[in-house]
Amino acid sequence: MIDEERRPEGKIERALTVFLTGAECPFTCSFCDLWRWTIDRPTPPGALTRQLESVLQTLAGPAPDRLKLYNASNFFDQRAVPSEDLPAIASLTASFAAVTVESHANTIGPKTVAFARQISGRLEVAVGLETIHPVAAAQLNKRLEFARFDLATRFLSENGIDLRVFVLLGVPYVPADESVAWTVRSVEYAVERGASVVSIIPVRGGNGEMERLETLGHFAQPALSQLEDALDRCLQFASTVVTADLWDVERLSACEHCRAGRIARLRRLNVTGIAEPRIDCTICGGA
Repeated sequence: MIDEERRPEGKIERALTVFLTGAECPFTCSFCDLWRWTIDRPTPPGALTRQLESVLQTLAGPAPDRLKLYNASNFFDQRAVPSEDLPAIASLTASFAAVTVESHANTIGPKTVAFARQISGRLEVAVGLETIHPVAAAQLNKRLEFARFDLATRFLSENGIDLRVFVLLGVPYVPADESVAWTVRSVEYAVERGASVVSIIPVRGGNGEMERLETLGHFAQPALSQLEDALDRCLQFASTVVTADLWDVERLSACEHCRAGRIARLRRLNVTGIAEPRIDCTICGGA
């Protein structure tokens, strides 16, 4: 898919996101449902290259500014992305000014720098922080210590690689009435560590584990109003672009009378970063 993205310096980029299919992520985070789009064996050499080639061949006109390669796993994990494929992938990205890949903080290292030097554009690595809530973070099965996250962010900065961070809204084990506040704190944590972009992702049900936690009272899917609250409060971070992830946003509970207008407002905020009044709904009052 191609959409518009705002960068910290104010530029609006055209970004092409390509969803690649390969090996499943080994970290099995409790909130994740991306395993549905992976395979249960190592990615065959050449498979990702062929997938990317097939997408790029369909493009018409000038290339978008940024290419985002999302493989539902870790780009710098040998099992997910064979090292022998990296030169060919890098060659395919030659027409893009910037490339974004996703990877767990634990997989960031020398291979990351090597790939950054292979591509002609600037590399950005998207890393899941999820939450800094101490109890919730320990329950996510992500196997990420904050010290390791900090080490990875410093490593990227020292090597001239941009940082994108994913932060969750509606994290299991965070009380619903504290959910927005902890999301904002987690965004601030990422901002302080040099994130260029932070994406707020509402936790979705549907992977089985979220439904189990819901029956135990440990999880409640966030409402659209909470996503609005979180993004509105994060517009204060002028040095970083903070956006609301709107994938499957229609699944969030909201008033049907004003839902479309509120989602359209979030789309505008993602691109402009300029605060604007909330939708005034006579039916629900914006709940």
